[in-house]
Amino acid sequence: MAVADTPAFRNSIRFILDGEVIEITDVDPNRTVLQFLREDLVRTGTKEGCAEGDCGACTVVIADIDASGSRLAARAVNSCIQFLPTLDGKELVTVESLGGAERALHPAQSAMIECHGSQCGFCTPGFVMSLFALYKNNAQPSRRDIDEALAGNLCRCTGYTPIVDAALAMYADKPGADGWQAQPAGGPVSSDEQARLQKLRELVTDEVLCAEGHGRQFFAPQTVEQLARLVAENPSATLLAGGTDIGLWVTKQQRNLEVLIYTGNVSGLDEMVVEDGYLDIGAAVSLTDAMPLIIAHYPMLEELFVRFASPPIRNAGTLGGNIANGSPIGDSMPVLMVLGTRLMLNAGGQRRTVALEDFYLQYQVNDLQPGEFLERIHIPLLGDGEQVQSYKVSKRFDQDISAVCGAYRLRLDGNDVREIKIAYGGMAAIPARALHCERALLGKEWSESSVDQAMAALDQDFTPISDMRSSDEYREQVCKNLLKRFYLESGTDPSPRVYSFGR
Repeated sequence: MAVADTPAFRNSIRFILDGEVIEITDVDPNRTVLQFLREDLVRTGTKEGCAEGDCGACTVVIADIDASGSRLAARAVNSCIQFLPTLDGKELVTVESLGGAERALHPAQSAMIECHGSQCGFCTPGFVMSLFALYKNNAQPSRRDIDEALAGNLCRCTGYTPIVDAALAMYADKPGADGWQAQPAGGPVSSDEQARLQKLRELVTDEVLCAEGHGRQFFAPQTVEQLARLVAENPSATLLAGGTDIGLWVTKQQRNLEVLIYTGNVSGLDEMVVEDGYLDIGAAVSLTDAMPLIIAHYPMLEELFVRFASPPIRNAGTLGGNIANGSPIGDSMPVLMVLGTRLMLNAGGQRRTVALEDFYLQYQVNDLQPGEFLERIHIPLLGDGEQVQSYKVSKRFDQDISAVCGAYRLRLDGNDVREIKIAYGGMAAIPARALHCERALLGKEWSESSVDQAMAALDQDFTPISDMRSSDEYREQVCKNLLKRFYLESGTDPSPRVYSFGR
């Protein structure tokens, strides 16, 4: 295969914490940022609540140079499932970084005190870090912005109202001594941010990180060619993107991942473009970055993506990782299937494309061959006269896993169904098309009687199971009701219908 010359490797992990470069060697690549903070640095402000990215008590902020190269991107993530080597080349900000005895409290901290946003205090550091990220990224947040920023943090004491009050109040305070304040797009970059950017630039190197410790390896290639070579040479390695699922393999399943290949530093995999007729999204583009582009072309999917996980998960997780992981309850796959999404796969520089609907073979088994990886995602743009919608049903509005997720794409010829695609997640071992249901509608009049017949045909497509999220009977009924909902809403205003309280 045609690949670049073998790069130089570096074993030390280097990142910035409180203005100082931290350099670490001989670290277990399976070690999490949370473990490092609490056990190695004794920074116990960051808490462990769930160890699976649900509660937000472990929230920290990771800052990096943004795509423009001239500003900081500061994003909240769950440190409990973030592997330590992924910090390489970045700046880590913890609750201890914001303020203390030697410097003034950050406005997010002082506002939490003034608004009585803390009772037992266990969740408070995580809320402060989410507020801090909001403060840095949004100078004038709406109530909806605040609700979304806090959607990844759970509190058992305050009822959230005092915390929302703190989010509003923190903007009335002066910036803390650390200088982290929102930088308006297009405006001048503060001297503090310029200094932080310069320190990050000094960490940039052509060397490929190969962190080794406890007999395990972590590779962080920087080009697609390097990635292809490493995957070919290590076909049994685990490919790591955001770690929002793989992190749980370590923290919950107690698995030891012997070789990790990280895609987060690969140039080009973080890029998105709009080509003729489709969106071209790199496999390492974060969900936070991919969702606005998708919503811009499919505004009717806004509610689905607002409800997709939480901001810390979306900041770390990638669309490519969600697809490659192939969870039967992954919320992106049903709608991507009905849109006709195709995947570009790469094996040693040799590329092939496969339809997403053909990618999943059985539970946790996909069409990736040894030495092959997902490189890009191609999502066709909406055609004239097409209607698309996706609905998620779960116990909570925010940050919850689907019991059922349905997706629909319809094109009518007059009032007859010219084209129909239907897919569901949560109904089988893999996300899948409802082919019997589609055949029951194709060529028929788009009417309530036809839809009722198609609803009955769903029993031939799926035999759902009962689990902690819902019973099989519930899933059977809900998947049918969602099809009826799509029928009743078809032809109506496709503008987003997002849950309204605080939004």
